[in-house]
Amino acid sequence: MPKRNTVQRRQGILQCLQQQGEVQVEALARQFETSEVTIRKDLATLEKSGMLLRRYGGAVPLPRELLPEQSADAGGKAELSLRKQAIARAAADCVRDHNRIIIDFGSTTAALIPRLNRKQGLVVMTNSLIVANAVRELENEPTLLMSGGTWDPHSESFQGQIAEQVLQSYDFDQLFIGCDGIDLQRGTTTFNELLGLSRVMAGAAREVIVLAEADKVDRRIPNLELPWQQVDILITDERLSNEHQQQIEQQGVRVIRTSAD
Repeated sequence: MPKRNTVQRRQGILQCLQQQGEVQVEALARQFETSEVTIRKDLATLEKSGMLLRRYGGAVPLPRELLPEQSADAGGKAELSLRKQAIARAAADCVRDHNRIIIDFGSTTAALIPRLNRKQGLVVMTNSLIVANAVRELENEPTLLMSGGTWDPHSESFQGQIAEQVLQSYDFDQLFIGCDGIDLQRGTTTFNELLGLSRVMAGAAREVIVLAEADKVDRRIPNLELPWQQVDILITDERLSNEHQQQIEQQGVRVIRTSAD
């Protein structure tokens, strides 16, 4: 096959990935008549753009929950996906090499995982199979721990007493957790009535970091998940007003506002 320019080659790699479900660096180098170093650079760029997930010797598609959202309108869900990516980048900046972290289920927390590929010596605990599978594909091969417990099909995660007991036996540096809503006076809120594990996770971590888009502020959701006393950092987007930021910071929470630009 004749050599292609960079854009065409990367489009070809994505086509191969879609057709085959997995690609290998060595095979791609032969197919596109280029070096393995060039292919690795291609895969790194495509991963950074949110198009695939690198693994040892090649790449695999992103889990469905990590794919960029598409929308018929120009500024809707696609823009929301960019905000999630920006939040994930800021969250990854909080992670240091050799940290022991918990990642709760959720699309925003899952967007963090590809950003962890450059971190060394991580230990990652999760109650989500989606998160676990994404962590398993990382090239830096973090130590992966699963909570176990009772499978909850609504949240697609493990919950219950067994999961809580497992979490209580560990000590972690950080918890990354999402939410359905933000109550400016009380804390984070959720539609999920299974609140026990979230609070145990927060109790097992030295630092609790909530990842949430700004449009979740003041949503009327009945269940208080984490009171502000259990939250250290809120990472959100630029739409959070200065007034709301001040109210949250008055609760002792550090607020990081990100930009999708």
